[in-house]
Amino acid sequence: MDNYTRAIRFEHPDYIPMSFHINAACWHSYPKEALWDLMEEHKHLFPWFTRPDPAWMPGYGPDARAGEPYRDVMGCVWETAISGIRGTVTKHPLADWSAFGTTWHMPDPNTTDGINPVDWKACEATWTKTRGQGGHISGHLRHGHTFMQLCDLRGYQNLMYDMADEELLLDELIEQLTDFNLTLVNRFINSGCCASMSYPEDLGMQIGPMLSPEHFRRYIKPAYQKLMKPAVDAGIPIHMHSDGDIRDLVDDIIDSGVEIINLQDLVNGIDWIADRFRGKICVDLDVDRQKITPYGTPAQIDALIREEVEKIATPRGGLTMVYGLYPGVPLENVKALMDAMEKYAFYYS
Repeated sequence: MDNYTRAIRFEHPDYIPMSFHINAACWHSYPKEALWDLMEEHKHLFPWFTRPDPAWMPGYGPDARAGEPYRDVMGCVWETAISGIRGTVTKHPLADWSAFGTTWHMPDPNTTDGINPVDWKACEATWTKTRGQGGHISGHLRHGHTFMQLCDLRGYQNLMYDMADEELLLDELIEQLTDFNLTLVNRFINSGCCASMSYPEDLGMQIGPMLSPEHFRRYIKPAYQKLMKPAVDAGIPIHMHSDGDIRDLVDDIIDSGVEIINLQDLVNGIDWIADRFRGKICVDLDVDRQKITPYGTPAQIDALIREEVEKIATPRGGLTMVYGLYPGVPLENVKALMDAMEKYAFYYS
């Protein structure tokens, strides 16, 4: 059993799993060589890293290209102001319900993942090869598979009115969307190669969730339960991500079968997270990107990571941590964060 699995299942990992993701926009916002130097200095966080050709630049997804609006397979139009950072939907194909079932139809899940066209047969061949080589894959739905997808299709304000008005067409749309997503989930589960399943969405605002707990239970939770059931039945660990303050929703989220909860630290509160989850549910802690890491000192960053490890982790496991680097964080703070994540990964070792 690998270290990550032991961490999420409270079976005494050798170290706390730490992940450091560098957003694509960083490669045109910082000197590439400076980031490469830091990656080479932190072998625990980047064991796979080999310095590329100096001319290398990342590719940007079609929904992350400044000045290039992108219409996805659902008909949603994406725009971004900064290349490398995923944009927002500016045109909603179901802003008027009259399009539902006439000019707009749910796409075929056998040809797409909900954002882009996909050759699933080629994907399955890759999964089988990976498994044959002793590796594993992490199955996942696209980020924003249910609630956010409804927002993208209808528009947030329209969706809130739909829920308040108990719009019957919304029930039909959710049923179609859930069936679409369930086909994708079953494709991962039935491959026999899936070591975990991830269901990423954003449900929270800076204070409170984007929808009421009552509306979550009425419209979203049943879809989650249906989508997570195949993984639950197969004994595959379920990972759920949400940005924002989700404290009012978290009991219902966990109730759907979640084994690893990925949530933001300072927005929800370190003490609240520790009181609610320590020793019970594995926390995949999303490290602050709003306050201390961009604006604090290296000493404050070290203290933040230490506090989170001391309060949430246990010698048995139950904590993993992830940081997403975006432009604007001073390089000395980037180094301090990498240093702290490597140091406190071995707090219980």
